[in-house]
Amino acid sequence: MATQNSWLNDDTRALLEAIVVLDDADEAADFLRDLCTLGELRDMSQRWAVVRLLDAGLHYGEISRETGASTATITRIASWLYHGEGGYRRMLDRLAERSKAGTKPYPAGTER
Repeated sequence: MATQNSWLNDDTRALLEAIVVLDDADEAADFLRDLCTLGELRDMSQRWAVVRLLDAGLHYGEISRETGASTATITRIASWLYHGEGGYRRMLDRLAERSKAGTKPYPAGTER
């Protein structure tokens, strides 16, 4: 029987270790572009946009129109945001702190 963390194997841990040593967004872009297909990058970017818009309080219909994500996808992402491992919340909070400190922008979603 697979455990909840069965996805967290040696290869996944090696990938995570590689990600955390990236110095900046440009290095992350280079690494992710080599690692992922354009479709995978678009999917991950869309999920992150949905998370930010959910955090900003937008309704599912508006998020769907803005991002192109289905309401089923938005529902799944909302479940992870509110009941997941805490990764989304941790990143949102860190980015909000950086924004308050004036060190990094924190766009809520796509430009309106």
